[in-house]
Amino acid sequence: MQRGKITFGKIGFCLEKPPVAATSSESEEPGKGTTEKESEQNVGGFGSFGRATLSQEVKSSDDNESTNQIGSLMGFSAFGKKSQEFDIEKLVEETRRVAAERNRENLEKLNLQEQRRKQDKGRNSGKDNKASQNDESSEEDDFIGPPLPPSMTSSQASAEKSDSASEDEEDFHLPFTHEMILDHGTKLVSALAVDPSGSRLVSGGFDYDVRYWDFQGMDQAREAFRSFCPAEGYPINIVEYSCTGDKVLIVSGSQQAKVYDRDGIELFECVRGDMYLHDMAKTKGHIAGLTSGAWHPKDKEEFLTAARDGTCRIWHTERPHCQRYVIKARALNGLKTIPTTCAYSRDGLLVACTCDDGSVQMWDHRKTFVNVSVNVKGAHDKGSETSGLVFAYDNKGFATRGGDDTLKLWDIRNIKQPVHVQKNLFNRFSMTNCIFSPNDQYILTGTSLNRGESSGKIFIFNRNPWQIHKELEVGPSHIVRLIWHPRLNQLMIGCGDGKIRILYDKKLSRNGAVLVTGKHKKRVKQAEVVVSQQVITPHALPMFREERHKSTRKLEERDRKDPLKSHQPDLPIGKAGSGGRVSAGGSTLSSYIIRNMGLRNKAHEEGDPREALLKYAKDAAENPYWVTPAYTKNQPVPIFDNVIQEEKSTSDDESANTDDQPATKKIKTG
Repeated sequence: MQRGKITFGKIGFCLEKPPVAATSSESEEPGKGTTEKESEQNVGGFGSFGRATLSQEVKSSDDNESTNQIGSLMGFSAFGKKSQEFDIEKLVEETRRVAAERNRENLEKLNLQEQRRKQDKGRNSGKDNKASQNDESSEEDDFIGPPLPPSMTSSQASAEKSDSASEDEEDFHLPFTHEMILDHGTKLVSALAVDPSGSRLVSGGFDYDVRYWDFQGMDQAREAFRSFCPAEGYPINIVEYSCTGDKVLIVSGSQQAKVYDRDGIELFECVRGDMYLHDMAKTKGHIAGLTSGAWHPKDKEEFLTAARDGTCRIWHTERPHCQRYVIKARALNGLKTIPTTCAYSRDGLLVACTCDDGSVQMWDHRKTFVNVSVNVKGAHDKGSETSGLVFAYDNKGFATRGGDDTLKLWDIRNIKQPVHVQKNLFNRFSMTNCIFSPNDQYILTGTSLNRGESSGKIFIFNRNPWQIHKELEVGPSHIVRLIWHPRLNQLMIGCGDGKIRILYDKKLSRNGAVLVTGKHKKRVKQAEVVVSQQVITPHALPMFREERHKSTRKLEERDRKDPLKSHQPDLPIGKAGSGGRVSAGGSTLSSYIIRNMGLRNKAHEEGDPREALLKYAKDAAENPYWVTPAYTKNQPVPIFDNVIQEEKSTSDDESANTDDQPATKKIKTG
């Protein structure tokens, strides 16, 4: 190393300025000489930037050799290596060449595929080699997407598409081969709901009762595990599970909706509004009977109710004492109209209701509920109660079931005219609904019994093309409620005779009714009463050994032969009696006790009461126990009759001396 010089890579700082001498070569080449001189002169200060001169490169190489020797001696010669240099122009040219080759190969492959599609069937020999070559080249190159197999042609692909579409239609069989009946009661089943998992069913009817059914815990007896009456004297219009299945909304004919949990325990009741307020937006709840209700499909805490006060109200489970929003349904003339049924769209962005003026009105949930977003005027006859409103799973259409005996399919993108209309579907109830099949291909609705008919019917319509796909006769009663659960693939039907009919297929359906039909009826175990505690002594003598009974049946038979143990109690006297024969005093135990008590009291009341009291006079005087000890401490000395007579004699003498006094001043004696 040279003393007086500090180097930082290619930047040098020289402390001692070296002498500058001109040479003959510099005089011969003036341009080169001037640059070398300038470079030598510019070494001072902070060194030179840019490419170093030849002399500087030689010096730097000497310095590097010296530093490498020192580094090798100290053990860190591997540090400080020079970075790799790249030629950008060569890299760009190389990538351009590779890209052109790949594009050319891809174009060749596409041309080969087009040729294969156009060729005839007799080309199997030469295609295998080409296919193997293409597979090898595709593994080497980054070609997106594998080539079509050689046996696939455009005609075959179109034929397979048509075959697959027809197979999908044919493979979707209706799961209506078997039937199971649940007995709800004796009156119309007007409401049905199944939880999202398909394990429980809730039913409500015109008998004012709501019943909970559990498919997993049900046996061949087919009994509900819970039954209650949510509103005394009001029929049940709607029961519906929330989107998570943890709550059940029950809408009866009263003014207040109730929410229960999945076990049938009441969580809360909506508040009732003030009937004396004219503006329905100012009341905290409904003031007239409810007609319908629905849960939000995405939010488990929000639900909707409709009532005869002309409003639909949106509630939240955290605030049952007041609704969140009030929606006023208006007719064409601006007056209020009564909503008969309400529903949410599948995505929850629309709130819809049907009114008694025949209109279908929808509001956007993301905006204020002032202006109607969709208003279908005259969807059904005015004055008829539209009983059903349901949205399709694709959320592009909806169907309405009218009280005018029609079923109409609508496209929400064009509401001027219905897409399809089906007439002559007799409807007698305001709860008859319509549903879509899980694949959105069919629409189902039921009919009521008309005069001269013996069984209710379910009509299944195909959407595209619109036609009656099937007609089912289900039971000798009305068809009111329908539910087709997509997970169970079973159809639940609420009928007018109080029965719930479940249609299913053992191959296509799962769980639900299939679980119930596969179980046997549980045996009722009779409670065995242990007469006495048995001590087992296997090594006891025969005279002390107790007889062991494996069952109580033989012991009960032996007790039955014993006249004392098997003595039958006396029958009661009269038809209204309870228990055994009591006495001649009365036919019941209460009358016997009252009559005997009266007889005993009557026996004590006979005789003179003064004589009855004087019996205890001598005993009370000799042994005062009750009255006299109570007044010994706080009463004065008693004054008896002899003291009173003396006071009277003295008072008579004084009165004689005062006869001359006026009458007002005379002392009153006696």
